[in-house]
Amino acid sequence: MLAVDESLAAEIPQQAEVIKTHIFEPYEIYRKLLGKKKGGKNGAKEVNPINAGPKSFAQKLALFVRGNFFIPDPRCFWIGPSVKYLRHYLKEHPVDVIVSTGPPQSMHLIAMPLAKEFNIPWVADFRDPWTKMFYFKHLGLTAFSRKRHEILEKRVLDRASAVVAVSPLVRDEFLQMTNTPVELITNGFDQSDFPGVEPDGFFNITHTGLFAADGIPDVLWKVLAEKAAADQEFARKLRIRLVGKTDREVIQSIIDAGLEDKLIDLGYQAHKDAVIEQRRASVLLLPLRKEPEYKAVLPGKLFEYLAASHAILGIGQSDGAMAAILRETHTGETVEWNDKEAMREFIDKLWKAFLVGEDPYKPEDIERFSRNKLTAAMTALFDKLLNNE
Repeated sequence: MLAVDESLAAEIPQQAEVIKTHIFEPYEIYRKLLGKKKGGKNGAKEVNPINAGPKSFAQKLALFVRGNFFIPDPRCFWIGPSVKYLRHYLKEHPVDVIVSTGPPQSMHLIAMPLAKEFNIPWVADFRDPWTKMFYFKHLGLTAFSRKRHEILEKRVLDRASAVVAVSPLVRDEFLQMTNTPVELITNGFDQSDFPGVEPDGFFNITHTGLFAADGIPDVLWKVLAEKAAADQEFARKLRIRLVGKTDREVIQSIIDAGLEDKLIDLGYQAHKDAVIEQRRASVLLLPLRKEPEYKAVLPGKLFEYLAASHAILGIGQSDGAMAAILRETHTGETVEWNDKEAMREFIDKLWKAFLVGEDPYKPEDIERFSRNKLTAAMTALFDKLLNNE
């Protein structure tokens, strides 16, 4: 399902010039191969089909085509037309710095020839890794295609004036791959997006954003079901609120756990409404994908969860990047996937605090993740490049 939040366009400053040109988008063909309908309803078959789950022949074929014929990604058809269009634009509208943001990694391949031709400092901004991204190994790549990805990644890292990573572990990986300076500038939050919200009286366990089948917290559902069976007041107050695109398997796992009457599936919501749901939560749920590479990932929603100022239950590697942020900011805990006792203790602690109107987790030092601070870090990087430092 393609989700578009038009309200976010209002946040673009009026002085920002937005230029557009036509591109070819092959995702319609890709959707047909997967048997997906454009604009489908909530409970999509797969939020992200590139995972370790079982696949039909059509799905395997689609992934093979996507991985081996569209390198580095299906936006590769944007590269040629965009370079041509921007070459003419830059001749008449010179700029001081070029920033390319990926994924899609094709954006970096647009910036690379332009930065060289016009001798403009270029920042390659990686919101996610490239060849070390968790789903990379599920693309069905041939040896030739994998090598092509590695060559392109190395070329971007080496030719950029500076590289930006959003996670300390990803930054460290890039530093081992290139001599180009690598800066850590994480995702963040805009505090003005978080209004005061009155509690609704329920013990809300809330998840916002994409909820994929390879991130189902089955053990947590068991903990909640057992506590609801033993505590009538908990059962009466418990709500599991899903806000965003959710895989069918996630919904089914909640039903199978006997929690169907606790489930409120709101589907995709505009950002402003999703933020209100975060503010109304008793527990903000953040399960990572069950992939070893996810240890290095900092999901974008983590930073909004920090700003929402409610307890965060992270489920994943307790020695990963997300766990470190939760420890440093005292905003929640990260438990391993099968640590049932730790999940039970966390829920018990939050339930007791809920009953007396308290929150045992008080955010500390989260201002460093505000958009103001992060923008200042990015502009400082621009100044360094422009001053040839």
